[in-house]
Amino acid sequence: MHNTLEQVFGYPRFRPGQEAAVSAVLAGCSAAAIFPTGSGKSLCYQLPALLLPHLTLVVSPLLALMQDQLAFLQRHGISAGSIDSAQGRDEANDVMARARSGELKILMISVERLKNERFRNFLQQVPISLLVVDEAHCISEWGHNFRPDYLKLPDYQRQFNIPQALLLTATATPKVIADMQAKFAIAATDVITTGFYRSNLNLLVEPVRGQDKRQRLVAWMSERRGQSSIVYVTLQKTAEYIAEHLQRNGIPAEAYHAGLPHEQREAIQQRFMAGQAGCIVATIAFGMGIDKSDIRNVVHFDLPKSIENYSQEIGRAGRDGQPSDCLVLANRDSLNVLENFVYGDTPERDGIRYVLDELQAAAPEGQWEFLLGPLADHSNIRALPLKTLLVQLELRGLIAPRYAYYAEYRFKYLLEPEALLGQFAGERKDFVAAIIQTSSRARTWATVNFEAMYQQYSAERNRVVKALDYFQEKGWVELESKQMTEVYSLLQSDFDSQALSAELHDYFTRHEQTEVARIHAMLELFATERCLGFRLAEYFGDHNAPERCGHCSVCHGQVARLPAPPQLPALVDKNFASLCGEFIHRHQQHTGDAPSAERVTRFLCGISVPLFTKLKARAIAGFAALEEYPYAQVRSWAQANL
Repeated sequence: MHNTLEQVFGYPRFRPGQEAAVSAVLAGCSAAAIFPTGSGKSLCYQLPALLLPHLTLVVSPLLALMQDQLAFLQRHGISAGSIDSAQGRDEANDVMARARSGELKILMISVERLKNERFRNFLQQVPISLLVVDEAHCISEWGHNFRPDYLKLPDYQRQFNIPQALLLTATATPKVIADMQAKFAIAATDVITTGFYRSNLNLLVEPVRGQDKRQRLVAWMSERRGQSSIVYVTLQKTAEYIAEHLQRNGIPAEAYHAGLPHEQREAIQQRFMAGQAGCIVATIAFGMGIDKSDIRNVVHFDLPKSIENYSQEIGRAGRDGQPSDCLVLANRDSLNVLENFVYGDTPERDGIRYVLDELQAAAPEGQWEFLLGPLADHSNIRALPLKTLLVQLELRGLIAPRYAYYAEYRFKYLLEPEALLGQFAGERKDFVAAIIQTSSRARTWATVNFEAMYQQYSAERNRVVKALDYFQEKGWVELESKQMTEVYSLLQSDFDSQALSAELHDYFTRHEQTEVARIHAMLELFATERCLGFRLAEYFGDHNAPERCGHCSVCHGQVARLPAPPQLPALVDKNFASLCGEFIHRHQQHTGDAPSAERVTRFLCGISVPLFTKLKARAIAGFAALEEYPYAQVRSWAQANL
């Protein structure tokens, strides 16, 4: 273990917590490593991966994270690969071939990849020593970034006979840690936490009125010219606007957000990593996987979404151990915008009812097949809450996921059919002939007919897919698959859908309240009269931080009294018809019904749902006109006016 650390990674000794985590994995135990951002979690799987007999499978939520870690592994001569949505088919096939042959030690994937029928077939054929779950707090409904697909990871571990798991995260409260531990059966002694206090970070909260924030930011950044800095904002348009404002004031800055083309984002990130771009103004799309050690300043121009997000974002500063400043320009102005993001993820009761009715309608077939996109459209539920809803139905024992498959497979012959047939003999030749005969061929592409293959040849879909994969591996065909179909077993369909939709709507409403409470907990932290470093560590269950760090704004004697937001004009004085008239008219034309108060509220608060894309709601006058008002207040006003 120590030899590998020095010879492969070039480190003379382990950092705190690393040795305990690596030892637990090498002793054959499942473990969890909960270390602050930037304190070397990745090594806890990278080192064991070299010493374990088989493949280490790493599930990571973000492409940027994977690419960063892959680059690191390649620099150290470690055989690693990833399969991701940005790759071409040949590249993915090459990675799978290297994993099959045993050449690959580490394979990185997104959790969604495990829904892919072809990929799961492939995993069944490859022995795996260790499952690594990066950003493991995503598995907990109490976590700040809950990803419903993560809930299935313990099942996948059993399904692929993976003997042990290693969970990694920087932001887990005691409740989330208990949840992670229970789901992966990790012994308490194998949960390694190194504490959340970082002595080199100066945590500063400064109360600033909304109209004064830009001026204060310019003054602050002017004192730190040439230093590597990140300024976090909530909205994409704010990122553009603030970057431009800094440039006008002689401070070189670039905007970074998910709305920019992939190539442009990559280029900005590379310039920042290389030290050519000093300041990035970004939404939270930026930062995951940014392993730059000399970031001196992290400024929250807008409030972060939660204490967990705040902790993660400031954790990008000062990884080299040098003093670094983390400033929050705090007020309550953007509070309603933050809360509105939360309300947007609560499905309407009618939408939940639509999904339950679809489930019941599938009862005669004994299984439920659907395409996620159209189901989101018809139920008017965003993709993430829809996945959460499906997981809730699983947890209540109504459905069980069987598999997901591409509804359509088509292939292009790179070898003429006769020559392809000539590669086989006996029963296999008959089987391949059946595939060729039953696949309807247009000019270029032939579409596979699984139904005909089953009827004429009793060939299970699985066998056909394996054969097509083999043809592709050999370079005889080019294979394409599209339209992911989810297939669930129906375990129970005689439920009362009205009662259940009310119960599920209550579940989402409770979740909504938890998220809003999370925002208010963050405001309380920023306005605290106790040391900020101590309070932050305490939130994550770390009781070893000093009670006075001596270098936060509270220890400097500056308790943040957050200014109240400016008074908004009373809603009573606004003209409901001129704000919503066109939207109501277009909604009625499209759906045949008047919109509910909930839907009108979402329109006025600028919260997108699938139906709004069809209605081109963003282009209708009035969209987001009341985004600065509290959601509940707008809803009451809409109810009174409808």
